[in-house]
Amino acid sequence: MEYDGGPFVGWQRQDTGPSIQAALEDAVFALSGERVHVQCAGRTDAGVHARGQVAHFDIAAEKRIEEVRGAITFHLKPNPIVVIAAELAPKGFHARFSATYRRYRYRILSRRSPPALERGHVWHVPVPLDVEAMGEAAAVLVGTHDFNSFRSTSCQAKSSVKTLEELSVIRCGEEIHLDVGARSFLHNQVRILAGTLQMVGRGQWSRADVAAALAARDRTRAGPTAPPDGLCLMEVRYDGRSEADGDAEEPVDED
Repeated sequence: MEYDGGPFVGWQRQDTGPSIQAALEDAVFALSGERVHVQCAGRTDAGVHARGQVAHFDIAAEKRIEEVRGAITFHLKPNPIVVIAAELAPKGFHARFSATYRRYRYRILSRRSPPALERGHVWHVPVPLDVEAMGEAAAVLVGTHDFNSFRSTSCQAKSSVKTLEELSVIRCGEEIHLDVGARSFLHNQVRILAGTLQMVGRGQWSRADVAAALAARDRTRAGPTAPPDGLCLMEVRYDGRSEADGDAEEPVDED
């Protein structure tokens, strides 16, 4: 599915406002008359968007797949959430625990004027950024490291060791895209990576500063947490394993 995270308090159902999970569960109830618990691959935070989110739920009623896709999207109106595709899940499948790869994109608009059409979907940084320097610094972070400096102080993960398979920095016109891929992420990890790399782009930090922040394993040594606006869950992959296989890595939420 895809959604605009702007109007929501995040994926997870909360008492403080509308959530994507609650909207989906209400839509499934309208379809089937059953109250379900919808699980997703990445529990995005308030203001974070998705183009490739994956979710699953179980219902007893027999429904055609295309009916499920169309009816849920219909009952989600006027929420900015759309089900792009639906299929019958294999036995033991879990949208969150069966996922083996997640890719996020963080968009930075690097120009003097703020966005009009993309407001709420990019981080506006009103100064030129050195993309080459950002890319060189990003290379320090690729691989398996202790990312304790790059996670929220409220992160509940038992371990801060993660493996970044991809961290690319690409200029696309006036925007800079950070594509970050891994099996799982720490809370706010991508947003802190973005906040740190924009400091490099501004010339305030060097590649060595990023390496020192990583080695410090101290949140106060890394850059700021970038706003949620520019973050989007782009892709989730599965390799056929299921939660029942028993060795799935803890998929701590990026947001």
